[in-house]
Amino acid sequence: MKGLPEERAIVFAHYIIDQDATVRAAAKAFHISKSTVHKDVTDRLRKLNPALYAQVKAVLDRNKQERHIRGGIATREKYARIRTHSP
Repeated sequence: MKGLPEERAIVFAHYIIDQDATVRAAAKAFHISKSTVHKDVTDRLRKLNPALYAQVKAVLDRNKQERHIRGGIATREKYARIRTHSP
């Protein structure tokens, strides 16, 4: 996604809020790097639109608190696939 970083930051923010998405999911949806999305929605958005930044921060903080759970689920699914495909 090309465009002005300020416009990008707002688009990413709305996507993250509306979809309850992670930075990784937003990056994948827009075909852009995670670091770009993170920089846009933290640094740039904080200066550009503090109210929108607060909403995004709430979603990102919740995702950060839940990531160990998602990691455990992914690991369980990985080993379940390995067991079903083993001879």
